[in-house]
Amino acid sequence: MNILIEKLPDNDKQRKWIAIAITVLISMLLTLVGIYLIGEYGVALFIFTPFFMGACPIILYGLKRHVSRKEAWKMGFLALLIFTVGLLFFAIEGLICIAMAAPLGILFTWLGSLIGFSIVKKGTKRSSVIVLIFLAFIPTTAFIEKDFEPELNSVVTSIEIEADLSTVWRNVVEFPQLEAPKEFIFRTGIAYPINAKIEGSGVGAIRYCNFTTGSFVEPITVWNKNLLLKFDVLEQPAPMKEISFWDIDAPHLHDYFVSKKGQFKLTQLSNGNTLLEGTTWYYHHIKPAIYWKGWSEYIIHQIHLRVLAHIKKNAENDQVLLRR
Repeated sequence: MNILIEKLPDNDKQRKWIAIAITVLISMLLTLVGIYLIGEYGVALFIFTPFFMGACPIILYGLKRHVSRKEAWKMGFLALLIFTVGLLFFAIEGLICIAMAAPLGILFTWLGSLIGFSIVKKGTKRSSVIVLIFLAFIPTTAFIEKDFEPELNSVVTSIEIEADLSTVWRNVVEFPQLEAPKEFIFRTGIAYPINAKIEGSGVGAIRYCNFTTGSFVEPITVWNKNLLLKFDVLEQPAPMKEISFWDIDAPHLHDYFVSKKGQFKLTQLSNGNTLLEGTTWYYHHIKPAIYWKGWSEYIIHQIHLRVLAHIKKNAENDQVLLRR
């Protein structure tokens, strides 16, 4: 690594661009190894890789040179920008996933640039060793975190409906076509429900909740009429359709977000209305879990709200007709 640094040109502009190019190339290779060889979307990808992109170019460029903190973070963010364009251009990722990961990427690129600046400012002779440690740390972390078992999480959303239990129940079991979504999140490619059908009745019946990307196949496990409908998820479609110039089929669209089971619970209220609760149990293989859990739960809540509002509208309309 010292030989590489010493062979960089003395011209400031050329040295900067070559340092950035080397950083982006290494980061892209590490990303491909992590995603396609190791099969891991985790801390190595979303934290350590942007950290490396912030630190590496300034270390390559700035050793034995005067560099400002502003120059350091500018080089780091330029490397991140070129890297992001590369992900889009080579159909590795789509715009939505990149936007979701952007806060992590920006934060840790900035932190990496500060560390890189600190190393250069001290003029340590071991800077090349530090870069090599960064390089080794990324795939090593991906290998380690690959074996971590994901945690099963639940998301509960509820709505009050001005209709009795039996009327709500009929609209829970299956419901007609939903209106086109008005929520921005569903206009970005995130899959959303369009209708639900059921084959059979009672435990063992198969419910199909149809989304824009395919169908959830849901064998009924509990059929407590007018009170509780519970089901497993046997099959599920891709969670989104990526926005891209190309047709992207990224690995994270398959088995990285997994819905395990769900239920609808109906409760009669004292005012005669019905409280309807929808629950989804899920896990994901994407880390850091605390960050991606926030995105997952927000999206699941939006899906729940879309379905529950549709059931509410249909049940209340049915109740009005029954009262006539």
